[in-house]
Amino acid sequence: MTFTTLASSSLGNAALVSCGDTHILLDAGISAKRISNGLQALGIAPAQLSAVLITHTHSDHVTGLRVLAKKAGAPIYATPPACREWYGKNRCDQVQELFQPQEAGTGVQIGSLWVESFPTPHDAPGSVGYSIAGEKGRMVLCTDLGHVTREVLQVVEGCDLLVCETNHDEDWVRSGPYPYYLKQRILGDYGHLSNEAGAELAAFAVESGTKTVVLAHLSQTNNTPVRAYETVCLRLLAMDCDLEQDISLSVAPAEEPGPTLSLGKAAAAC
Repeated sequence: MTFTTLASSSLGNAALVSCGDTHILLDAGISAKRISNGLQALGIAPAQLSAVLITHTHSDHVTGLRVLAKKAGAPIYATPPACREWYGKNRCDQVQELFQPQEAGTGVQIGSLWVESFPTPHDAPGSVGYSIAGEKGRMVLCTDLGHVTREVLQVVEGCDLLVCETNHDEDWVRSGPYPYYLKQRILGDYGHLSNEAGAELAAFAVESGTKTVVLAHLSQTNNTPVRAYETVCLRLLAMDCDLEQDISLSVAPAEEPGPTLSLGKAAAAC
């Protein structure tokens, strides 16, 4: 079971989980061309996708969905509210026929992988994260949430690999160029996790047995990879974690594919 980000930032998000012949795309928030190029670099054609999982319908998660879906023809899983929201904005029957509505908190077998969604507090209809389990491990995609709920903690606990949102530095948001309403949205309970909040979630995961943490969905205005990494690193070091031996901590690249991580004791780049 492997995990690779194709892009990860407030401008666009997509990632791939693979296990044998099962290939699942997580979100399609960049152009279909960029997704196809990223997949091809991994030796996978769009037509080989087993499924596409959509967390929610904000543009940085679905921008490339319409074109990619026509090219790949894979089933698209999202919550019923997200399916309705997407169709209401796009009115594309060809893509709508591929949707497989899945209630938040339910699971489905896709090839050799078991996929479960869980609700996330975000300002989009039917927003969810995903837990994906294979024979040798389980990963959790947990981005786009304004605060960490009990349900989120229950899903994250004991996972092998956590994709953890560290969207912004709170002080940078408050002093930055965004208009007041947007600052309030980002900092609110249905916005995004700050570096500090993401660090606490990462610390909880590591304490429960997680060996690999990938920091994701960074704002390109209100954060930097160095800032996010240092914040989480300091929190983990305070727990006496050995970031060279015990824990793998990294930041997903914003606009290009990241390394392919193989789930194991501490996911190593393939």
